[in-house]
Amino acid sequence: MTRAKPARADIIVALLKTHAGVDLRLRAWDGSEAGPEKAPVVVIQSPRALRRILWRPGELGLARAYISGDLDFEGDLTDGLRHVWGALRDTPKRGIALAPAGWAAAKAAAQLKILGPPPEPPGCELRVRGRPHGRARDRAVIAGHYDLPVAFYQLILDPSMAYSCAYWTKPGDTLADAQRAKLELIGGKLGLESGQRLLDMGCGWGSLTIHAARARVQVTGVTLSREQGGYVRQRVRGLGLGDRAEVRIQDYRDPLDDRYDAVASVEMGEHVGAAHYPRFLAALHDRLRPDGRLLIQQMSRGARAPGGGPFIESYITADMDMRPVGATLRQIENAGFEVIGVEAMRDHYVRTIRAWLENFEQNLPAIKEILSEEQIRVWRLYLAGGALAFEEGRMGVDQILAVRHGPRTRNAR
Repeated sequence: MTRAKPARADIIVALLKTHAGVDLRLRAWDGSEAGPEKAPVVVIQSPRALRRILWRPGELGLARAYISGDLDFEGDLTDGLRHVWGALRDTPKRGIALAPAGWAAAKAAAQLKILGPPPEPPGCELRVRGRPHGRARDRAVIAGHYDLPVAFYQLILDPSMAYSCAYWTKPGDTLADAQRAKLELIGGKLGLESGQRLLDMGCGWGSLTIHAARARVQVTGVTLSREQGGYVRQRVRGLGLGDRAEVRIQDYRDPLDDRYDAVASVEMGEHVGAAHYPRFLAALHDRLRPDGRLLIQQMSRGARAPGGGPFIESYITADMDMRPVGATLRQIENAGFEVIGVEAMRDHYVRTIRAWLENFEQNLPAIKEILSEEQIRVWRLYLAGGALAFEEGRMGVDQILAVRHGPRTRNAR
């Protein structure tokens, strides 16, 4: 009498529970299902999903499996990630290493037919070369994320095209309301008045540049992205603001001879790099007149995990660097600024990203005309996972207000 083969799902659940301490409900490619009831269901479409995770245990292997379509989640992706992501994030980041797991694990792996060479990463995985934060590499990194067609960003952002944390002030606010409140908050903190001069360093799709120009502020917007720069220039011309707003496509390290009454940098500092951050602050200091105000809106992260994480670094923006807000404050003070206000906005980012994800799902038919299936899965994972990171406090975001008093007293190296 032939013994029935054990269901694939039973083998995988037992393997995960015994050797990784992870208890999940999952459905395998043979249709079998196992694991605790009433838990989000992980759907393993192919043995290749497990091979990806074996070769890149933790976040990157899981992300590659999802992006390639080898793994999926049944139901709400955020709920699935909440249950699964943390359980797999801290597994050893080495290749296949069945000892000390033992022969039982080796036998299970053979039964599942998951042993073999590492699968090729998804085609949309970032491949940037050169020295981190060298000029050419920075341009390539920014282009890889921001130089998607503007039509895509128009489908997920609010009409102002603000691609940063909004400011939610009352129940019933729309995303557009919250982004307008954020722009007004920045203008108020900087004390912007008609005729003053603002440097918008890292102007993105131009939301602050245009908001300030409409208030009769003279604005210089700076971006490294050609797609963004071209779009903002077109918006400025179309709105008849060419006499108040100039947009430059350049590196923050390039010369800017003018002095400004105020400087804003909204979620650009994360892309500068730890070694270059003092130079970045020095550039902002030198472009600000004495007694002028600086506002930095910037994401933060624990000192032991300063980057964006393996998924973000591999699919969204490489070379990100974040630090606890206290460390950023010290660097701002060392650059010759007096910090006069800090406002935490972590909860606001949860709502902001969820609003972007809602727009993404509502506009999916149009997005499918722009992005590939892999890119769609990257963005869905990015938005759902990003909201979860802020919800769980693994990332934060803060508005830091500072003032320059006279010449810089301590030179940033």
